[in-house]
Amino acid sequence: MFDPTKLDEALSVLGELLFERQHRFEVVAIGGGGLQLLGVIDRPTSDLDLVALLEGDKLIRVGLSLPPALAEAVADVARVLNLASNWINGGPTALLDLGLPNGFVDRLERRTYGGLQLRLASRFDQIHLKLYAAADDIPAGKHHVDLRKLRPNREELLAAAHWAKTHDASEGFAMLLADVLRDFGVEE
Repeated sequence: MFDPTKLDEALSVLGELLFERQHRFEVVAIGGGGLQLLGVIDRPTSDLDLVALLEGDKLIRVGLSLPPALAEAVADVARVLNLASNWINGGPTALLDLGLPNGFVDRLERRTYGGLQLRLASRFDQIHLKLYAAADDIPAGKHHVDLRKLRPNREELLAAAHWAKTHDASEGFAMLLADVLRDFGVEE
């Protein structure tokens, strides 16, 4: 499990290793690890979720396998620091299939770790992603807690709900989403 200091340390080691090997990657992170690095949460998290690679202003699917040079460096850092082999993973890359919130790339926050350029989803975009996840989570679950830590206002929640419905248009999801919004004092 990572706390903010340990995650930052692991990314520093990874960035230096990539630099030494003359590799450079630009990646986009979301989720708990990203929220830790933004200083929004301090709860432990097990990994850093990559939604995409970034080439210029274009988001590229990560897939289940990271690019070979990046995967090798991630594995080497995992061995040295005694981390899980999937401490960096492309699990949420499927979000690209239906689209991220409009303007997502323009709002990314940048961190540099040697040969690793890490882009973090902005607070506004994290609200969208966490609301979407909270609809499938229990009310006391980590996604609800993380969403509360983001302190969204009514307009942000409504914008996030509109986006979330583009990913799941089912009546069941709409009901779950409405429940979460009510928990935050927002009626649609």
